[in-house]
Amino acid sequence: MPFKDLREFISKLEETEDLVTVKGEVDWDLEAAAISRRVYEMSGPALLFENLNRLFGGSLGTFRRVAIAFGLDPSTPVRALYREYEKRMESRIAPVIKETGSCKENTLLGDDIDINRFPSPYIHEGDGGRYIGTWDLVVSKDPESDWMNWGMYRFMVHNERYIVGFPRFHSHLGRVLHRHYVPKKSPMPMALVIGADPISHLTASASIPKGVSEAEVSGGVNQQAVELVKCETSNLLVPANAEIVIEAEILPDATAQEGPFGEYPGYRTEGVRMGVLARITAITFRNDPILTMISLGMPPDDNHVATPITSAVAVKRHLKNRGIPVIDVYTPPEAVIHTAIISVKTGARAVIDQILDSMTVRRADWSKIIVVDEDVDVFDMGQVIHAFSTKCHPKRGIIVKEVDRGKGNPLTPCLTPEERRAYVGPVVAFDCTWPPDWPKDTHIPIKASFDGIYPDEIKERVIRRWKEYGL
Repeated sequence: MPFKDLREFISKLEETEDLVTVKGEVDWDLEAAAISRRVYEMSGPALLFENLNRLFGGSLGTFRRVAIAFGLDPSTPVRALYREYEKRMESRIAPVIKETGSCKENTLLGDDIDINRFPSPYIHEGDGGRYIGTWDLVVSKDPESDWMNWGMYRFMVHNERYIVGFPRFHSHLGRVLHRHYVPKKSPMPMALVIGADPISHLTASASIPKGVSEAEVSGGVNQQAVELVKCETSNLLVPANAEIVIEAEILPDATAQEGPFGEYPGYRTEGVRMGVLARITAITFRNDPILTMISLGMPPDDNHVATPITSAVAVKRHLKNRGIPVIDVYTPPEAVIHTAIISVKTGARAVIDQILDSMTVRRADWSKIIVVDEDVDVFDMGQVIHAFSTKCHPKRGIIVKEVDRGKGNPLTPCLTPEERRAYVGPVVAFDCTWPPDWPKDTHIPIKASFDGIYPDEIKERVIRRWKEYGL
């Protein structure tokens, strides 16, 4: 069953016992986030804090909840979730524009604007401030086309009428801002959406190509059209049933201190930065609104469980489009979107070089790439570690590529502070495939596994008699 809004999803989580409602007194100052972080690390349920004006965390923090968001059985295997997302994202459904929606039940304009009406949590000790935007959906628009972009960017409360964020320069929002608005010294309209349906937030965090409507992709993945409504102070369109919509304009000639913040790799790698400063022009919200958050850190959490699905499928599509013989792509939650495991039909140094070039052409978010043969199940980390240990040559199997300045990932903990500030740093590929010029009969060892070392008739007999054996 597709979910129209966050409240329908929360009701379903209650039904499947994947939600705990915390009714007792809880402080927004670290306590709520600390509870959420411990629950994440125990792979526990989503949490709804009732006394904090309904603060909700852990939306897609387990594969069970991702399956529920897809309308599938909670016990759906991880491989099936990847396949389902890959299939659904190819069928786009155009959004429906509504006159109004439940996000318009209350409106704050002018002197009434005060972001402190909402219980923005202080998430980690040492953070630069309270973060209103973590599990969010930021809407912006390319002024030279009809393309309206959704992205997931962090935003911190600056004061009651300003927020400050950290969209990376090479993100879609960052590129549009610096290409079209900063040179003209023109403010850039944006909308920070909180508490939309879970698939819309998943799509906002996905790697969707420039010019493609995330609203259409979200409709396809959710199997029903997203309902949108126009903002009060701009022409941006936002999910009509969202809990809170913060309309703002990013100032082209002003910045403010943002961070530090404990980010998704599981470390605080950065200090205070100068972030984009946005002036709030309106706030609309539902009655009794629910504020969503992620207590980001060590895996798992929403960003490690749900986002790798969208990222891995995007990598797979990108590699196929470039003619690379890819079979599957997977990144486990523990890899914090820094390690990709890729299976290919045919290995060889040329294929590895193609993969490295393809995955660093625009930006190098993945710093480690493990390439395996098609007989290795990328979703089985036991098989992956075995292939890495036995098939990756300690010298020729390790290929390092230096990425161009400005394309590196500043949130990669193992990079030096200088590398992070300059957006540089190497990407390494581990070739765990057999060399294609090795003769199969004389050079390639036989895998001593059930599938690899027994004749078909024996395998068929064992499978047929499995229950007869008492197994």
